[in-house]
Amino acid sequence: MPQFVVALARRTGALVRAMRPHHWVKNVVVLAAPLFALALDLGSLLRVGWAFVAFSMTASAFYLINDVRDIEEDRKHPVKQHRPIAAGLVPIPLALSAAAVLLTAGLVGSYVVAPWLALTIGAYAFIQAGYNLGLKEQPIIDIMVIAGGFVLRALGGAAAAGVPASGWFILCIGLLAFFLGIEKRKAELREVGEDEETRSVLQEYSLSWLRRMESVVTASALMAYALWTLEGADTPWMLATLPFVAYAIFRYQYLSENGAGESPEETLLRDPAMLFSSFLWGTLALAILLLTR
Repeated sequence: MPQFVVALARRTGALVRAMRPHHWVKNVVVLAAPLFALALDLGSLLRVGWAFVAFSMTASAFYLINDVRDIEEDRKHPVKQHRPIAAGLVPIPLALSAAAVLLTAGLVGSYVVAPWLALTIGAYAFIQAGYNLGLKEQPIIDIMVIAGGFVLRALGGAAAAGVPASGWFILCIGLLAFFLGIEKRKAELREVGEDEETRSVLQEYSLSWLRRMESVVTASALMAYALWTLEGADTPWMLATLPFVAYAIFRYQYLSENGAGESPEETLLRDPAMLFSSFLWGTLALAILLLTR
């Protein structure tokens, strides 16, 4: 095989890794509103499928931009120094060109599918741009931006399927996402140590402060979900799903305290107990919705 073909394949593989396709699992949040609304016809699923693709492309665009901007800080991080851009495997011009193509494709394609989906993609891109331009260096706000990204994914799925998203739904998604953001910062801080030189925002946090935030948000998320099952859901029988949500949250905290949590998607996918509890929750919730309708 010609050497240039081998080099091209390696460069392409490094670029794909820099796009972090394993993070696309976060975008399954777009399925939340259509599933709870039982909008499962082929047309809705195809539109929601595109929402998943569009958010994945947009997220990958900003992963590339973020890695270019943070290249020097990432090289000081014990794990992030191996990312393709920080390691020099993907040139900066290539990364930025790929980001522009992905972002344009996500926005234009979303507008064709549903203008409101394009609006949520645009809002997501806007807050990600703000994150890269400085919000990620502001404690608390950086976690709020992470949580806001999940809320916009959920709203994007609702827009694609043409179903409403209630205030209870948005509140539950937002609080759970805020919880994951806190756990992510805890894991990052534990990984590098509170006294080590790393990204500036981590120097503003402490493990004790993050644990206090975690306690408040965990209680709020569980209470919001419990109230939604009683007041916002179509049937109070949804309260039966609360134990699975409580178990998943506390299980995630357990895993975080034992070294996981820096990559929420990897933590969720690699732990059999988390996968099984999520499966049981989804199965029970759909069964209740189908039987009560």
